Amino acid sequence: MRELVEIGPGKIVARGWRLSEVALVPTRRTRDIDDVSTEWQLDAYRFEIPAVAHPSDATMSPASVIEMGRLGGLGVLNAEGLWCRYVDPTSLLKELADTPAENAIERLQEIYAEPVKPELITERIAEIRAGGVTTALRMSPQHTAELGPIAVEAGVDLLVIQGTIVSAEHVSSGGDVLNLKQFIADLDVPVVVGGATNYKTAMHLMRTGAAGVIVGVGSDDWSTTDTVLGIDVPMASAVVEAAAARRDYLDETGGRYVHLIADGEITNSGAIAKAIACGADAVMLGSILADAAESPAAGAWWHSAASHPKLPRGRFRPGDSGDVEVPDLEAILYGPSNSSDGSQNLFGGLRRAMAKTGYTTVKEFQKASLVTA
Repeated sequence: MRELVEIGPGKIVARGWRLSEVALVPTRRTRDIDDVSTEWQLDAYRFEIPAVAHPSDATMSPASVIEMGRLGGLGVLNAEGLWCRYVDPTSLLKELADTPAENAIERLQEIYAEPVKPELITERIAEIRAGGVTTALRMSPQHTAELGPIAVEAGVDLLVIQGTIVSAEHVSSGGDVLNLKQFIADLDVPVVVGGATNYKTAMHLMRTGAAGVIVGVGSDDWSTTDTVLGIDVPMASAVVEAAAARRDYLDETGGRYVHLIADGEITNSGAIAKAIACGADAVMLGSILADAAESPAAGAWWHSAASHPKLPRGRFRPGDSGDVEVPDLEAILYGPSNSSDGSQNLFGGLRRAMAKTGYTTVKEFQKASLVTA
């Protein structure tokens, strides 16, 4: 049960824990690293590593989605991003990489004012499918009813419905609402939905029939969801609560397992290990992939919500200068690393953490003990 703290007369708040505030506890047994597997399976799709690329245009183009898939992870293209608004946004991405941070949000709003083109969604899905990898497309809850059927007809493998906060049913007095349970039931493809922030929202999203639930709001050094909306999600607590909801839902349904994808505070390999030890099945990689040579914005980073036309949320990180040594995506995921801060060889770090705590599979590693100071 969450620790409750009284912050003043009549106002009690729950104590939340961040990934940086907990640590793994080794057991009496260790494993040989060669015996450790990081394989993960979502519905019918198997992956070598429990990694989902955040659908930011800064990191995910059709080419980098394919490369992420080739390397064993899941790349996700944004159906409401530049690749589905422009035939070739390469020059715009290069411009953004060179844009000073103080001018970037206004420029993002201008560029993203171009409408999404359904025919480009179809073309991008065909391009990714031709690359021989699992095809996943992200869309916001507001546009899922419109864009989802287009993606399914084009042959998408997985649909990702992602917003800052997503509920099972959005209530509005202004017209039609998206009932996720009904929408997902009518689809022929598995759906990942989120972000959930606690036990209750995770349970509600599981009951929609989703194959996976995203936990968190993608918080990192560049997120301003806290300062703009006052919403913050301590990820260790959020994942543990969602894992508790998953256990109860498993009992409720007689064995239906829903995968949890941690999205927030994932800044190094240690955070990946701790998120999985808290109960996540996989993690969503965001700004950490912006440093890859394959990233289309050359080191620049922004969240999808940073381009919101009325209420942008997220700071802009400019691109790298030309004299910076840039690792490729394979080095970031698998090494070899030339850095000791856990920002490269992410899944080599995960495998070693699993070996040192005595676990050989990701599912077993969810049972790892944690400690806090």
